[in-house]
Amino acid sequence: MSRPIFDAHCHIIDPRYPLIANNGYLPEPFSADDYLAQTRPLGICSGAVVSGSFQAFDQQYLLAALQYLGPDFVGVTQLPASVSDSELQSLNAQGIRALRFNLKRGGSEQLDQLETLARRVHEVVVWHVELYIDSRELPDLEARLLQLPAVSIDHLGLSHEGLPSILRLAERGVRIKACGFGRVDFAVAPALKAIHAANPQALMFGSDLPSTRAPRAFEASDIGLLRDALGEDGAELALWGNARDFYRL
Repeated sequence: MSRPIFDAHCHIIDPRYPLIANNGYLPEPFSADDYLAQTRPLGICSGAVVSGSFQAFDQQYLLAALQYLGPDFVGVTQLPASVSDSELQSLNAQGIRALRFNLKRGGSEQLDQLETLARRVHEVVVWHVELYIDSRELPDLEARLLQLPAVSIDHLGLSHEGLPSILRLAERGVRIKACGFGRVDFAVAPALKAIHAANPQALMFGSDLPSTRAPRAFEASDIGLLRDALGEDGAELALWGNARDFYRL
């Protein structure tokens, strides 16, 4: 029997709940059943559902998805700075575990709220923050990010030019999502090896399903690529242990 996999980055797109066009783009529906049909055969049995730019501050779809998927799945949401402590505690009780800043496509709070919100959600509900950002922008943010309680970065940072920043941040404890391999502009396997060497706890695999707007969508072979790059022990951390620890499951 294959070992279980934690999917640290997936999206559920449920048109029963509000969707907001982002740069004129609205995604096709992708239900929790669609997700399970694709991922169960791969050994994925746990994960994190991430709010997209087109879902903005809506919580209904995310809470419905988590209720359907069950307690082995958690949520990563987007919230305005005006969110109350009681709202945070209610969301936490329903399985939300992180706050996303979508700095590439919008739909989330702005960068000027990063420190205040990151510290507040960690203090109130022990959440970390997740950044969707092009790593070319990271050099100017490194010092700020390293002052925050807990941070992850999506899609390996996207850009080859920013890999040195990704490696420096990983070495200092920032988590890096090994997802969106079809979005990056560099060879994935050497980057995975370098990040793992910088910090074996850094990498967290994600399917990125349904891979909205990605030049290449997720393929099952992406898991094999990661296994080949990291070896058995490294892959076990990236596919399961690192994310389960980070999301407190």
